[in-house]
Amino acid sequence: MNYVPSIGLEVHVQLRTRTKMFCGCSTAYGASPNTQVCPVCLGYPGAMPVMNAEAIHQTVVSGLMLGCEIGTFSKFDRKSYFYPDMPKNYQITQYDKPLCLGGGVAIVVNGAARTIRLTRIHLEEDVGKSTHHAACSGVDFNRAGVPLMEIVTEPDLASADEAMAFLLALKQTLLYAGVSDCNLEEGNLRCDVNVSVRPAGQEKLGTKVEIKNMNTFKGVHAALLYEIDRQSALLAGGGRVVQQTRRWEPDSGETFPMRSKEDAHDYRYFPEPDLLPVVLDRAQIEAWRAGLPERPADRRTRLVQSYGIPVYDAGVLTADRAVADFFETAATRCGNGKAVSNWIMTDVLRLLGERNCTLAQCALTPETLADLIALVDRRTINLPTAKGLLPELFETGGNPALLVTARGLGQMGDADEISRLVDQTLEANPRIVQDFLGGKQAAAQALVGQVMKLSRGKADPQLASKLVAEKLAARKG
Repeated sequence: MNYVPSIGLEVHVQLRTRTKMFCGCSTAYGASPNTQVCPVCLGYPGAMPVMNAEAIHQTVVSGLMLGCEIGTFSKFDRKSYFYPDMPKNYQITQYDKPLCLGGGVAIVVNGAARTIRLTRIHLEEDVGKSTHHAACSGVDFNRAGVPLMEIVTEPDLASADEAMAFLLALKQTLLYAGVSDCNLEEGNLRCDVNVSVRPAGQEKLGTKVEIKNMNTFKGVHAALLYEIDRQSALLAGGGRVVQQTRRWEPDSGETFPMRSKEDAHDYRYFPEPDLLPVVLDRAQIEAWRAGLPERPADRRTRLVQSYGIPVYDAGVLTADRAVADFFETAATRCGNGKAVSNWIMTDVLRLLGERNCTLAQCALTPETLADLIALVDRRTINLPTAKGLLPELFETGGNPALLVTARGLGQMGDADEISRLVDQTLEANPRIVQDFLGGKQAAAQALVGQVMKLSRGKADPQLASKLVAEKLAARKG
């Protein structure tokens, strides 16, 4: 029997604010343990929370980017539980009146497009980080109180591939909005996974299992593949799935039980008495909507239409907002979108990877790249010369036209001059000429390479190739 999975995600996203949700402590990553704390985030008696307005703004912006309905009235609640990483023994979160409801994330998997519905986005404070050692455990409260969005989906995802596509699309949207760094290594983005399986044709969802605290996309994908297989095999063998919380062990590639349904907490939610409700007027919401950046999916479509580049190129370029901005500036300046796309995808991204840096950290500007491409388009220099200049422009910047003039790198375009170089090349390489006359077509390209070498890379490659072909054809008779 075939079994159909249903998957829902609860994605926790740290917001990009300078200070914590309810106090003035820094949110900077990497400080020594327990050095960015105060009576408020440590839960001292009598310490009063003060709401971070920027966190409200960033949550609403996220909701608008994802098509949510923004609540004009929302409130914070206390979620009571006892655990070492929560010093107050309750977490300030949102329960029945979140900031954002509904919305969705568009994904494409195996050429099929669909939208994954969102249930809600609510805002809360993060908890501390526990570290377990052989004989003891420690808690770092630097993270406690950092603004945290929880983005909850409907159980619309039907495979591990769709879950991966959703997380990548969500991350891209949040990065475009500028609301989070979404750095998984720093814990900016984590998620809990809910998964069930049911017999094909059955409408009612199967028994749900939750996999807690996933902090890598590959981990989510692998855990889902394992858990779907585990549940399917259990049902196929006549067993039943028990509703429980499980943890993922990447070393063994398996999930293991943490607690069953009977162990579920009663969080005893009640309104946070020390905070007023959040009341937003429609004018403020619409002002924030007007300032939204273009959504990644919309930008991909526009780049294809406006610059005549393939869909694949647009997908690569828009994966990073900074790269897309760089492309548009360069393409607008030189008027050759396809050439700019090719240079970025084959050369600029390679250099960024080799130097392990970002566009903001290198000396290459979109204007410089555009001017370099324009020199090639105008046949002032040839492509190999331009490719040779790029690493220098990437490292130190500069004006391509001035470099070309100062170093005498201009392209040789005189047909008579190149013709003489071709003649010299044919006379100096009789064996290669004989190879061509004997039927080896690739020999012609080898001869063009020799012409380029003789011209120190300055000859017009197209003209050199044309003249080589003509002279070889004449010899072939």
